[in-house]
Amino acid sequence: MQDSPPEFSVKIAETDAELRAAQALRYDVFVRELGGGGALVDHDAGLERDGFDPFFDHMLVIDDAKGRVAGVYRLLRDDQAAKAGQFYSEDEYDLTVLKTSGRRLLELGRSCLHADYRGGMAMFHLWSGLADYVETHSIEVLFGVASFHGTDPAALANPLAMLHHNHLAPPELRVRSKTFQSMNLVAAGDLNRKRAMVETPALIKAYLRLGGYVGDGAYVDQAFNTTDVCLILDTAQMNDRQRRIYAGGKGRE
Repeated sequence: MQDSPPEFSVKIAETDAELRAAQALRYDVFVRELGGGGALVDHDAGLERDGFDPFFDHMLVIDDAKGRVAGVYRLLRDDQAAKAGQFYSEDEYDLTVLKTSGRRLLELGRSCLHADYRGGMAMFHLWSGLADYVETHSIEVLFGVASFHGTDPAALANPLAMLHHNHLAPPELRVRSKTFQSMNLVAAGDLNRKRAMVETPALIKAYLRLGGYVGDGAYVDQAFNTTDVCLILDTAQMNDRQRRIYAGGKGRE
């Protein structure tokens, strides 16, 4: 007898146990799978955590039948960042153009899915939950770092150059890497576009489909074994089709 497809619920972590469940999934993905690390990572308990966790909202997608966390997203509004003293990605990017824009900001991070749920409906529920959160808090601009695995920019030349040539943010949203690694590594005419798309992580491609941009320059994160780009999404620039994708089909006739 075939198992029925999982049913999911989405919520913001409210208890220490729910936060630890999110940190445990992050450990499985970012530390065990991708080789990342960090000063506050608890290898004994299997928790990926940092000093920003108390200030973020932690969105969980839960497989209700198994009682297991299938996916997580870490969310930091501008009012929460004020209490934290900064946005998480300010260690990597100069966010002045966003912080002085007068618009409601939401920083996204630590998005990951349990290996058993990739390519299925869990990501749909994660995006749908994010859409509800954005609407509830009247968010206007979403941003956050997203990562390529590895710290050799030359090995990522095609996808980084594709982002630079085709998806660079307009000046009013163009944050800049503080430890600047140029993404202009291949001339536009020499791009291997097929290879670039294959080598671009699914999360980054999802933002691009929604009309997302990237900031100027990448950031090589040796501690996390990643090469990061900063994604920016202006909700006012999303067209109706993109809004339906982002909201998981809500409002579709």
